[in-house]
Amino acid sequence: MVQYNLKKITVVPNGKEMIDIVLSRTQRQTPTVVHKGYAISRLRQFYMRKVKYTQQNFHEKLSAIIDEFPRLDDIHPFYGDLLHVLYNKDHYKLALGQINTARNLISKISKDYVKLLKYGDSLYRCKCLKVAALGRMCTVVKRIGPSLSYLEQVRQHMARLPSIDPNTRTILICGYPNVGKSSFMNKVTRADVDVQPYAFTTKSLFVGHTDYKYLRYQVIDTPGILDRPFEDRNIIEMCSITALAHLRAAVLFFLDISGSCGYTIAQQAALFHSIKSLFMNKPLIIVCNKTDLQPFDSIPEEDKKLIMEMKAEALKTVVGQGGEATSDEGVLLTMSTLTEEGIIAVKNSACDRLLDQRVELKMKSKKINDCLNRFHVAMPKPRDQKERPACIPPGVLESKAKEALEKAEKEKKKTERDLEEENGGAGVYSASLKKHYILANDEWKEDIMPEILDGHNVYDFVDPDILHRLEELEREEGLRLADEAEENFEMDGDELTPEEKEALAEIRKKKSLLIHEHRLKKSTAGNNPIVPRKFDKDKKFTTERMGRQLSKLGLDPSAAIERARSKSRGRKRLRSSDMDGDEDAMDMDNEPSNKKQRALSRSRSRSKSRPPTEVVPGEGLKDSVQKGKAIKLAKKSSNRRNKSARRGEADRVIPNLKPKHLFSGKRSNGKTDRR
Repeated sequence: MVQYNLKKITVVPNGKEMIDIVLSRTQRQTPTVVHKGYAISRLRQFYMRKVKYTQQNFHEKLSAIIDEFPRLDDIHPFYGDLLHVLYNKDHYKLALGQINTARNLISKISKDYVKLLKYGDSLYRCKCLKVAALGRMCTVVKRIGPSLSYLEQVRQHMARLPSIDPNTRTILICGYPNVGKSSFMNKVTRADVDVQPYAFTTKSLFVGHTDYKYLRYQVIDTPGILDRPFEDRNIIEMCSITALAHLRAAVLFFLDISGSCGYTIAQQAALFHSIKSLFMNKPLIIVCNKTDLQPFDSIPEEDKKLIMEMKAEALKTVVGQGGEATSDEGVLLTMSTLTEEGIIAVKNSACDRLLDQRVELKMKSKKINDCLNRFHVAMPKPRDQKERPACIPPGVLESKAKEALEKAEKEKKKTERDLEEENGGAGVYSASLKKHYILANDEWKEDIMPEILDGHNVYDFVDPDILHRLEELEREEGLRLADEAEENFEMDGDELTPEEKEALAEIRKKKSLLIHEHRLKKSTAGNNPIVPRKFDKDKKFTTERMGRQLSKLGLDPSAAIERARSKSRGRKRLRSSDMDGDEDAMDMDNEPSNKKQRALSRSRSRSKSRPPTEVVPGEGLKDSVQKGKAIKLAKKSSNRRNKSARRGEADRVIPNLKPKHLFSGKRSNGKTDRR
């Protein structure tokens, strides 16, 4: 599907803005410092680069303008004629042609001056040639300033045009001004077209979309057309004529049979006959609107005769497009946008007729032959002369009737709005928030429950069995704790002696008491930090106490006490006598030297952290000097990054700590430039 997105055309700068953009870009993107001591080849290259770069920038900017604006000869005829109506095709082409000429002139100027710069014999000569080249380019751009301004106005107007797809399913609404076209558009689509009780409220094409049978239809509201010669029609009317001429669409011709639009039925019929050539090969429906003011049956016979003549002409267009001459159903319809009577019928009829025509055209095209070769329609042969009409079993009909009744009963369910209307309306009826409560007895729903009773929250005592349930929970918790204790101290009792069994029972009992005490502390938020043993004033954790408890249980505490003491003591230094005695043995067995031994014997509490430059095996560095250099380079590389890393959207940045306008002295008379 071809999309004409005229909203994506970039802004067209005027002549002065384009010169500023290109020259500032040349200044920023090319070298700016040159010395007369450079070789002449380098000087020539410096200025040639300036000229070429400026020419490239002008070429890019002008080419973008030429390419983005649509070519009237290449796009759909509808858009071509619409742009011609709105902007004058000759003026539009002339402006684009001037820009194309300017682009070619700038390329020629650049080519000529680059040729001259190749033979520049001094810095002064090269600079003069560069200035002349850039000046002539800017002069060319200044001269096309009016064309650029015109194209910018065209671009702004194009961006406001509706996005109409000429190839999709389209319904076109036309007729005299103020006959109800925009009102119908607002009813059948999600568009919001301005509706006023005077002529030419709609001054341009408006697009809306509607759905019918799972297909999307494009509905176009056109401005009103007056019955006058083609040459006298203004731009607003020509938009409607362009849409009628070029869009393959179902046409709804609106008639105001009440005459409230300010035009008689005879005038509207004359307009129909003057533009009927635009309706050829299009499904045409004549819509008699405003039947709420004037019913169709009560209009005069003369007017009714004119409408029937229009209907006959509409049928001729149907015959011309290959339809049946007898199928006059849906050609003349009545409706009222005020009461919304007949609106859906008009929409459905237009969509159906348009769809039939599109399918018929596709069936006549050559592309359908490729598809038909892939289909096979099976036609079963009759096996006897017995008729078998399509029927629905009575059981199915009964079940469907029951479903319909049930559905009707569900639909009849009273809503809150119905209850409100029955009980006095808004401000009198108050909806009950308790009627959906799930209680044992429905009579309890409206009972008033106090929140505070005897200084206590009632909701804490709503459950009558709360104490009983609390006891059950505590009992369950005790059983669970006992099971956990048994699981943690599971041991086969057959292998133990009676004394060992008694000791094991005592230990289990003691441990379960300790666990229970710990859990109580935890549940009451009584967690205390672990106190070092030297601050243990109550002497709870001592080896003597442990020895007494183990002796009480009939166990030998000496091994446990020795183990606890060896664990709590730090490593001692090796005595010098031991060191001296072991030196000979180490030297004989090629063991580590005294230095290593001293390092091993050093207390762990006095161990030092590794210096940053010490090389660890596996780092891939040769020695500590190389590691120090690597650390220094890493810090240096991250320094700049860390400085800028603190800047963010919310950071307070003071770019200039002492701005001159705050710290400079008084200005003298006549001085207004404080910088």
